[in-house]
Amino acid sequence: MKELEKVKNISIASVVFILAVIIGLLMYERPQNIFELNTKATLENLTDNNFFVDINDINNADYAIIDVRSEYEYDKGHLKNAKNIYTPEILKESNLNYFKNLKEAGKTAVLYGSNPEEVNTPLLILYQLGYNNIKLLKAKNTYLQNKLITTPIEVENSEADIAAFIKESAKNKDIAVPVKVVAPVKKVITVQKQKKMPVEGGC
Repeated sequence: MKELEKVKNISIASVVFILAVIIGLLMYERPQNIFELNTKATLENLTDNNFFVDINDINNADYAIIDVRSEYEYDKGHLKNAKNIYTPEILKESNLNYFKNLKEAGKTAVLYGSNPEEVNTPLLILYQLGYNNIKLLKAKNTYLQNKLITTPIEVENSEADIAAFIKESAKNKDIAVPVKVVAPVKKVITVQKQKKMPVEGGC
């Protein structure tokens, strides 16, 4: 009788498990965005190519100017013909379709923010998603009496060959480096016996 009950419980558990798997498969959604490039390939591409644009060169018919600041900042003042796509909303379907259309039309998206550092994150995300038509504006934006002041800035070029460093690091990742293991030194603590104190009191 107990064996029959056990078999019955196992059968019920198996059916519930199979149903859970089937429901999981039916409910599974493919991720909307999949990186085409890994971080290594992205960094190599960005260090091999010049992805900066000078403020004097933005009046190019093949450039689409994108302001990645908040809507509030954008409304206070923005570059002429700039479209506002706030960084946290860069992966919205409508925004990704916009970047896709630019790429298909052979146009370059030039991103800018308050400073070039603000543009690093959206630039890397879009580049990893396969949008290699993205550039960064070398400019800083501030306000003077509620008027936008755009100042060209020079981005420091690294003297080190970063692309070569990345490639060399990737080459050497599988090479075993001998590591000397040093045993920890045991500290010996000597415990001294305490002298017994004579019992006080008595007659």
